[in-house]
Amino acid sequence: MFGLRLDPVAFSIGAISVHWYGIILGTAALVGLLLAVREGRRFGLSPDFFMDLLLLGVPSAIVGARIYYVMFTWDEYKGNPLDVFKIWHGGIAIYGALIGAFACGVIYFRVKGFSFWRVADICAPSLIAGQMIGRWGNFVNQEAFGGPVEESFLRNTLHLPNWIVNQMYIDTDSLFHHPTFLYESLWNLLGLILLLVIRRRQFLRAGELLFSYFIWYSIGRFFIEGLRTDSLAFHGAAWAAKVMDAIWSPMKLFGFDTGYLNPAEGNIRISQLISVLLIIAAITLIIGRRTTGEAKVRYSDPIINYKTGLPASTEVTARQTSVPAESRPDVKKQSEEAGSDTTIKE
Repeated sequence: MFGLRLDPVAFSIGAISVHWYGIILGTAALVGLLLAVREGRRFGLSPDFFMDLLLLGVPSAIVGARIYYVMFTWDEYKGNPLDVFKIWHGGIAIYGALIGAFACGVIYFRVKGFSFWRVADICAPSLIAGQMIGRWGNFVNQEAFGGPVEESFLRNTLHLPNWIVNQMYIDTDSLFHHPTFLYESLWNLLGLILLLVIRRRQFLRAGELLFSYFIWYSIGRFFIEGLRTDSLAFHGAAWAAKVMDAIWSPMKLFGFDTGYLNPAEGNIRISQLISVLLIIAAITLIIGRRTTGEAKVRYSDPIINYKTGLPASTEVTARQTSVPAESRPDVKKQSEEAGSDTTIKE
């Protein structure tokens, strides 16, 4: 029955093979783009703005993800350095992708004259939607799975369909495994719904939708990462490893066991540590920015281009009419109505 498992190659054109992994990542990027474009229109940001961001951000994310992964698994590549470029075989790390994408975003938003926090808020649902879809690439490649489980757990407890159960049978050890890709994908689906709901609430300040994304994603990633058997790890202090284990321990109450971690590779899962640090940083920033008054601008406020001093919506209108924005009376009026409270300092 395991012959029904998916082929990583979707189709071939002559000697060129098109992998499902690439198709899935492309779909994830497209869905993320559509979400950002739709929300961006509310604030007057053009679709071209996000298209350019995608064209720059996706390569940056892929490069960052690959560099991050290869850095911690260099022993696998030092004998065949050309394998570093074979990303269709898997081996990219989401936190590396975020580093690459955010580095690109900081530069791009500054060049365009917009606050990083304002535009990153708009992109936050796109990020988690992309991750939700992208995890299915791991499913097709049979990677990023968890520890061994009984077939009955997958069929009778989780009630998964045959095509998922069969794909969770790994030939290398002839065992079924936790579908951690599915756990994370569903967690991200809930996170996407949460972000879409709270971004319409008046209490939300600039930057806080992005922080909410980091908190939600990192909570799920921390606990799901503990189930995996392929975690990147490092040798850290024994007390730090015990802290990570203590935080994860509630999972044992639900009958879950930690995935195997090779002691030779380390005693602390890197993704778990980063998740904890991101949660702490995001909560600290939310409280700190509100306490100091830095978070005065609300998510729903107009987005101001700090180079022109004008709301983004008026710039779009001006481009459509081919009239300089500063020369239009209605633009001047909207800019004055926006007020100083909507001005963002970088």
